[in-house]
Amino acid sequence: MGVLEGEHTSGRRGGAGDVMDVRAYEPGDESRLIDWKTSARQGRPMVVQRERLATSKVWLLMDVGREMGGMCDSGERAWEVAANALRMFAALSLRRSDDISLVFGDSSSITRIPFNGGFAQFERTLDKALDRAWEHQRNIDALLSYARRIKDRDALIVLATDEHALAERHIPEFRRIARTHPVVLIDVATLNPFRPLRAGHPSPTDGVTSRRVPAFLRSAKAAAEVDTHRGYMAAALEQELGRTGSHMIRAGSSEAMFERFVHLVSAALARTTRNQLGVSPDLMLTLGVTR
Repeated sequence: MGVLEGEHTSGRRGGAGDVMDVRAYEPGDESRLIDWKTSARQGRPMVVQRERLATSKVWLLMDVGREMGGMCDSGERAWEVAANALRMFAALSLRRSDDISLVFGDSSSITRIPFNGGFAQFERTLDKALDRAWEHQRNIDALLSYARRIKDRDALIVLATDEHALAERHIPEFRRIARTHPVVLIDVATLNPFRPLRAGHPSPTDGVTSRRVPAFLRSAKAAAEVDTHRGYMAAALEQELGRTGSHMIRAGSSEAMFERFVHLVSAALARTTRNQLGVSPDLMLTLGVTR
């Protein structure tokens, strides 16, 4: 999980770091903890406890500008999809005993909410923070500046916003942040307002002005042009982020976001396992380790 968690030694057991303890296998121990080379030398199954690598803190940054009220194809608001994505990271981090800090930003303020407790408490804290008027515009530059000032160099930084927030000028800022922190961008895809309406669906309105899109502007051609442009921008941004060692998860629904999240985690685990075993990608595929 190093690609997601900014791993470093933690002094806790259950990982793949340095050896902390070697003992005889006992009923109830996980079979994956058996060290076969040591067992062969001792003539009986031996369990090796290794130090678990983990980050000391996870920073979850969320854009709470009123633009996040935009609708997605799933019928969810962009902020709802973003919040559910942060829940996924929180569930994983809390399971691994990492500390979490929530940061919300718009044009009026940047608010940090230190968090202590389990996942249920996290959800209550997040829901309370998102129960707001959503009346201020976004300020993605301030959120990126905040991320750059985070002093814990090994902490994972997760930034959640929609696909309209970031531009090419933000790439240098991501590069600076990625020099000292692992970064994951949650990029929420909103609906295409020029797509012809489906039966029973209301006409989309602008998230800022509340104006409706005129019917004569909605056509398959206009929608295709918008989809092509958005896809190009997303691919370009993901490529640039990849060059900095960062990652992007883009989706237009909570369900799709979960699938992208699982894929990213699975890919990270596959790379970590492959590196530990020292085997080729083709062999890993044969063993069914990669997807």
